[in-house]
Amino acid sequence: MSTVSQLAGHQYLFEPGTAAAGPVLLLLHGTGGTERDLLPLAAKVASGAPVVSPRGNVLENGMPRYFRRLAEGVFDLEDLAARTAQLAQFIREAAALHEFGLERLVAVGFSNGANIAASVMLTAPDALRHGILLRAMVPFEPARPPALSGSSALISAGKTDPIIPPRTSERLAEMMREAGASVELRWQEAGHALVQGDVTDAQSYLRTWRDG
Repeated sequence: MSTVSQLAGHQYLFEPGTAAAGPVLLLLHGTGGTERDLLPLAAKVASGAPVVSPRGNVLENGMPRYFRRLAEGVFDLEDLAARTAQLAQFIREAAALHEFGLERLVAVGFSNGANIAASVMLTAPDALRHGILLRAMVPFEPARPPALSGSSALISAGKTDPIIPPRTSERLAEMMREAGASVELRWQEAGHALVQGDVTDAQSYLRTWRDG
C-alpha cells in the first residue's frame, strides 16, 4: 500500500512492493508531473519492486520541477547544485527510514527527472549509482571527472527529440563512461515522449543489472 509523506524537503510516495530482492526504484517525473506519474512505467519495467517517488519541490508556472531553469535547456546551475544535494540527502534518509540498501537503488527519471538523476549520480554516487535516464541532457560539466566505477546507466534518447539534440545525449554517455560508469545509450524511434522501446530497453537493463 502506498503512502504519501514528507521527508528532507520533498513530498513523496513510498510503495514497499512485493519483491524481497532486486531493485528499489527511485521515480523522478518530468516537468509538471507528480509523484504518481511514473508508477505505471515502474509496474511495467519491474513489477513488484519497491518504489520511492519524490515530487519536485520547485515550481515553474505552477508546474513541479526538481530544479530551476533560465530557459528551455538552460539550467540555473547554482540552484541545480543545491537541489541535487537536497535530493541526495532525501535518498539517504529514505533508505534509512524504509530500510533498503542504497546498492539496490535504481533511478527511473524522465526529462527533468532524468537530468536531476544524472546530476546526483555525478556528484553523490554514494547515494545513487544506477539510473534509467529517459530523455536526459547533460546537467552540468564537472570540473573534474567523478569516481563512477561501479555505477551504471541506461540513457534512452529519442532520434527526433525536438528538445534534446543527439550530441547532448552522446556527451552525457561519454562523460559518465570517462568517469568509469558502465553506460548503454539506446536510440528510440521517437521524439521527447516515451515509447514501448523505452520500456523494453529498461527491462533489459534491469535484467543485466540483476545479473551483474
